[in-house]
Amino acid sequence: MLELAGIIILGIIAQWMAWRLKLPAILPLILIGLLVGPIATLYTADGSKLIEPIWNGNKGLFPGDGLYNFVSLSISIILFEGGLTLKRAEIRNVGPVITKLITVGTIITFICAGLAAHYIFDLSWQISFLFSALIIVTGPTVITPILRNIPLKKDVSTVLKWEGILIDPIGALVAVLVFEFISVGEGQAFTKTALIEFGKILLFGTTFGFTFAHALAFAIKKNFIPHYLLNVVSLSVVLLVFVESDVFAHESGLLAVVVMGMVLGNMNLPNLKELLYFKESLSVLLISILFILLAANINIDDMLLIYNWKTALLFAIIVFLVRPIGVFISSWGSHLKFNEKMFIGWVGPRGIVAAGIASLFGSKLILRGEPGAEYITPLVFMIVLGTVLLNATTARLFARLVGVFLTKSEGILIVGASAASRLIAQYLKDNNRHVVLIDNNQTNIDKAKKLGVEGIAADIYSDTLTDNIELNDVGYLMALTANSDINRHAIDKLGKQFGENGAFRLVNGDEMNAPEKNQKEGLFSQTDDFIKLMEAVRKNPTIHEIGLKDVKHYESLVEISNADDDIVPIFIKDAEGDLKIIPAINKEPEPIKKGYKLVYLGKEFDAQTDQVSN
Repeated sequence: MLELAGIIILGIIAQWMAWRLKLPAILPLILIGLLVGPIATLYTADGSKLIEPIWNGNKGLFPGDGLYNFVSLSISIILFEGGLTLKRAEIRNVGPVITKLITVGTIITFICAGLAAHYIFDLSWQISFLFSALIIVTGPTVITPILRNIPLKKDVSTVLKWEGILIDPIGALVAVLVFEFISVGEGQAFTKTALIEFGKILLFGTTFGFTFAHALAFAIKKNFIPHYLLNVVSLSVVLLVFVESDVFAHESGLLAVVVMGMVLGNMNLPNLKELLYFKESLSVLLISILFILLAANINIDDMLLIYNWKTALLFAIIVFLVRPIGVFISSWGSHLKFNEKMFIGWVGPRGIVAAGIASLFGSKLILRGEPGAEYITPLVFMIVLGTVLLNATTARLFARLVGVFLTKSEGILIVGASAASRLIAQYLKDNNRHVVLIDNNQTNIDKAKKLGVEGIAADIYSDTLTDNIELNDVGYLMALTANSDINRHAIDKLGKQFGENGAFRLVNGDEMNAPEKNQKEGLFSQTDDFIKLMEAVRKNPTIHEIGLKDVKHYESLVEISNADDDIVPIFIKDAEGDLKIIPAINKEPEPIKKGYKLVYLGKEFDAQTDQVSN
């Protein structure tokens, strides 16, 4: 009981430390696991571990294969949660790069890392390529916390996020095939077995994942599942899919749950947000437990086994040579710039799947007396811990050095996805600005997506919004809801993180009737509230541009719009095409130069413009 409670308590403490220090949680988790596991044998009175994961004599938490069964089930939940976050719209620009990374990049890592392990440690070819198969995977558990703390171009963060989730089942599949090779032996028997296993994994993994995703979605839409049971039923279905798929094809469960998560995540499914929040919380708890258990399961002899210069050389080759080569070849001919490829090549931390499967296969091969099997677990953990430590401490600095760090975030976050917000967002998108709409009304978000505008169904009162990787490049905030309290809350809560270049909201009725009450975050003019905005869009759902001659011309147009409820000025567009938001507060206007335009929605100025021009 004390050990179980201690693992959970230490795990949550590690998660809190990681949050405070802005580090991937895996780093303090593994360090704590080593301290209460192998390192504890150096300072305890009887030379035992404080936490013994596998039952040994009269002490331990899991008998037999219990630990590995728990690890496998936990990984299935973590990967399902990761699959839920994968949206097809995200990969519109970088789909081919991601595809090559998880195919060509996988082959390069598998071959090169295997060769390095064989020649540096003089391991057998079988053990060397089992090691290289295990370190193919990166992982969402370590990539996500790193990306959250670095403002990057959306395509770069999308490539890393998708690779981290999709490559986990692929790495597991390759590791299984190599393990089968070692178990069955070389020659025709292996070739036949490998082909059969490969086909079964793909067939059952994709079939089970796709089928059960649609079955669960049907049950949710038809209200066959009561709301209070939705999360636990979904959890049980995930475990069912993982176990059943694994029964038909060993190790196909990981692929099945990722496919299931991806299919559900891209459906118009009610209560998907609640399901995602529940799985996210559960994943945090499971990750906290898993890494402590797996690190504690290592023995001090295993650590001493790799305490030499060969380990450092192998690590350097994998991180500084193999990973960059794989990324550059995989992204050849893509729109990614050289510095973006360099950053992706630098960031490649390994995660829970590598650690979990390494512990499982390593132990099995040791029991069977396979020469060199004792190197598998410590070498993989060395790669996991080393890459996490390297990337967690240097990713932000490296992003600045290679020039992918967004010093000025130009993305725009619009709170509220009404017809007016969607019209403005579509205009911004057409002018090459990354714009994201947020609304708790799923219907409004669906309408935005049909226009090709990125939308997130979320509640701005939720804390999870600030952790969204897709908003890393956002520097402007526009609160355009009908509720002035929500608009103020959006400015107060999200303004600092997402409005570093400007946070604005619509004025309310009191401020519109008394301009002296206008706050600095007021949006558009002091006569433009939500009602006027919606009426203008209802009558004339169009955004226009009109050339400006000088400041006087601009002020005259604004004066006309203030008197006309059907015209709302929204931006000033300079000669280079950059947009500047028009604030409601009275202040000295931006200097108007040749080529500048006033962007406004509603009806055209037509005859009134001629009056102004004269």
